[in-house]
Amino acid sequence: MADKLVTWLEREDRVYLACRSPRQAKHLGEMLQSYHIRTGRSDIPLDLARGTTGQVTLVEHPLSSGFDLVEEKLHILSATELFGEKRLRPGKPGRTRGKEAQPVQVEELDVGDIVVHRDHGLGTFQGLVNMEFAGQRGDFMEIRYRDGDTLYVPVDRLHWVSRYQGLPDQQPRLDRLGSERWQTTKKKVTDAVWKVAQELLEIYARRAIRKGHRFSPPGELYRELEESFPYDETPGQKKAIEEVLDDLTSDQPMDRLVCGDVGYGKTEVAVRAAFKVMEDGYQVAVLVPTTVLAEQHAATFRDRFAGFPVEIACLNRFRSSAEQRKIVAGLADGTIDLVVGTHRLLSKDIVFNRLGLLIVDEEHRFGVSHKEKIKKMRAEVDILTLTATPIPRTLQMSLLGIRDLSVISTPPQRRRAVKTFLARHDQLVIREAVLRELQRGGQLFFVHNRVRTIERVAENINELVPQARVAVAHGQMPGSQLEEIMVRFINHEIDILVCTTIIESGLDIPNAGTIIINRADHLGLADIYQLRGRVGRSSRQSYAYLLVPSLDALTPDAKKRLRALMDCSELGGGFKLAMNDLQIRGAATCSGSPSPATSPLWATTSTWSFCSPRWRN
Repeated sequence: MADKLVTWLEREDRVYLACRSPRQAKHLGEMLQSYHIRTGRSDIPLDLARGTTGQVTLVEHPLSSGFDLVEEKLHILSATELFGEKRLRPGKPGRTRGKEAQPVQVEELDVGDIVVHRDHGLGTFQGLVNMEFAGQRGDFMEIRYRDGDTLYVPVDRLHWVSRYQGLPDQQPRLDRLGSERWQTTKKKVTDAVWKVAQELLEIYARRAIRKGHRFSPPGELYRELEESFPYDETPGQKKAIEEVLDDLTSDQPMDRLVCGDVGYGKTEVAVRAAFKVMEDGYQVAVLVPTTVLAEQHAATFRDRFAGFPVEIACLNRFRSSAEQRKIVAGLADGTIDLVVGTHRLLSKDIVFNRLGLLIVDEEHRFGVSHKEKIKKMRAEVDILTLTATPIPRTLQMSLLGIRDLSVISTPPQRRRAVKTFLARHDQLVIREAVLRELQRGGQLFFVHNRVRTIERVAENINELVPQARVAVAHGQMPGSQLEEIMVRFINHEIDILVCTTIIESGLDIPNAGTIIINRADHLGLADIYQLRGRVGRSSRQSYAYLLVPSLDALTPDAKKRLRALMDCSELGGGFKLAMNDLQIRGAATCSGSPSPATSPLWATTSTWSFCSPRWRN
């Protein structure tokens, strides 16, 4: 290291060494001077553009790892990293942050577990050994590589070793000591991470540089809206509302994810945010994944803003061409204050007069092209995302601190968890579940996600329970027909709605007490969780039946998903379920790049831990 420092200084590079304390800075300064290396001191913040050359500048800062910017002739070193001493860093209050890569905990490893060494790649843990090396006796971690090669890592260098974080049901290929494979893999991942980092940097740097509109503090009209809310806010709701208002009234653009279980009051958080923005003369767009949900959200906003001078529109395929043209014109001239719509809102002909807030409900339901458009809007307007079960990438971004996170974990009063049953598809089970719900005056959803055979399934249910009023709903129906069926179901003119996953998000029908999901093994965790959330929206006990053809025939991933869902049946399980999904599917990358499930490269490199510190930082 001393030779490297001398080389950098001779090239007139700028070199900084972060020390945890004045005492450590003094000690390191004396040590460097013994190698005839000149040192200096500086305080935070640093002026990196005008840094002193020809010396190692010592700085007091608890930096855990350094980085190099070779083309800038800049090197930031960390005493913690150089000398293997890990200390907890003080964290900033008020934000949920992700954990940095931690050194491996030997007591948590079993012999044979796969570990990753920073410089040598994947090997298997063989235990700790006490041996003599270079005339000194000490403890070493033994790591076995391909072809029986063995590496001994001193215990003061264990921060270079991490537990393997890939998929548990896929055995990775071990590396060979001295081969180029690991270095090549690291370079590929580094390049991929760099592309991701560039994209994120562009979006979030523009947001950081751009001063957002600082909305005014809540006033008299806002207090009237608050008082018109017919329920008592839960503690989680109150906290989320306060955090959103803090974002809106600051000059930093908002990008907040509100994660709350189904029926926990996320919509009211959006209502308060939308009203605050409209109160200041800006427009609000509410983006939802389905036409039916757009209609219900529009009705909710109209109900909450009744009596206030607010113009609300709903833009989806239920609207005629003439109605759509009128809405588009109203958005452009500013006569429409709030619009609720599907991906139609992302079309090129949609131009807002003064858009101030974009609310996205269940972002995971949108396609890749739609997500790209949403991503670009992040650099321009305040963004509020609502979800019950964030997809792994969205959750990872929030845990990393790229997006702010609010979690509503408090259930409404008298809310009961949905009892969930996993069962083989059986006519008697279906008939019993239907009759029990009908006998207490309730309604049911029967989810069958195949349009081609959905009519046949509805006929079968009619034969099982002839007294029930059965109807079919799916996304390929004409808009007017689908709307009519949904209105009839809401008005309790239909007992059983046989439908596709079109009812997945947001529908609020308190009288629906049972949902039966056919071929639950074909659906994702978030999909099933959202579907289960269509029931249990009252104080009555509700039920969900997950039907599969055979428990033995399920794929390993399907078993994990269903097991995770059964484990998260308690109230407020959405966030826990998302964390399970993060483990099952992997985190992907922050821009939507392949997850470990689809790219072994990402799985086997512990990407964020072992890529070049330059990109990681």
